Amino acid sequence: MTFQQDHLLGIEPLAPTEITALLDLADSYAELNRAEHKHGDALRGLTQVNMFFENSTRTQASFELAGKRLGADVMNMAMQASSIKKGETLIDTAMTINAMHPDLLVVRHPHSGAVDLLAQKVNCAVLNAGDGRHEHPTQALLDALTIRRAKGRLHRLSIAICGDVAHSRVARSNLILLGKMENRLRLVGPPTLIPGQFAEFGCEVYEDMEEGLRDVDVVMMLRLQKERMDGGFIPSEREYYHRYGLDAEKLSFAKPDAIVMHPGPMNRGVEIDGTLADDINRSVIQDQVEMGVAVRMAAMDLLARNLKTRRAAA
Repeated sequence: MTFQQDHLLGIEPLAPTEITALLDLADSYAELNRAEHKHGDALRGLTQVNMFFENSTRTQASFELAGKRLGADVMNMAMQASSIKKGETLIDTAMTINAMHPDLLVVRHPHSGAVDLLAQKVNCAVLNAGDGRHEHPTQALLDALTIRRAKGRLHRLSIAICGDVAHSRVARSNLILLGKMENRLRLVGPPTLIPGQFAEFGCEVYEDMEEGLRDVDVVMMLRLQKERMDGGFIPSEREYYHRYGLDAEKLSFAKPDAIVMHPGPMNRGVEIDGTLADDINRSVIQDQVEMGVAVRMAAMDLLARNLKTRRAAA
């Protein structure tokens, strides 16, 4: 299987063949997760440590479940109440963790680049569960798997990413991945939430939802990240929903079979109409949650294989 990475720190280092290999394996794990007996043994005898310096529900639960279903010993560290609060540096934390000899380290951190720094200091495979505004690679991979299963392919689709692009590591990882797979990408939102540097991803940028959603195959809504905003990015949530919240009228400009996505957690009535979010004929939001476990199983499986190969050669 073509996957050469020692860590999963972002989408940027991945070749299209590696993305496809990971998604193919995740497809098989999606079927395992629907079976009566949901357990494999790819991580048996290995230790997985989850270090979440930011609160998380979906991602942490998904990684924990993925590790347990593959037979790993899984430990969750409560970083909000850890020695970091007592002044310990990230490097000291890395050295402490390293002394425990983990095999897989899953890290979410509020600062961009922190996970990469940890990866340089430990002797195990590191997975980025989101770092600052930088990347969230497993979210982009689960989104890709969801699109591929719904549309039958992951190339030459027209995909609109809408809303708070400025503060979204999910948007960044998706733009990189979907660009590598030769899709036509659009960003839709107010100018305050789509910084100029996103033009480098080769996207079309729209301020108007009607224009931006016209004839697209996929509509990906983003959470309005109020906790990362330190200024007046939007006039009000009510005005934002009126102009940029996805409802049936705005969705009507997309293709009739366009799918609706959201990485969660959703602000219903702000980014998306609640009825539309629950519409099983259009929304694949619950499929995204399901595919998250499968993708994280695949990612840890592939990294563990490479880790074992490196250790055997040492």
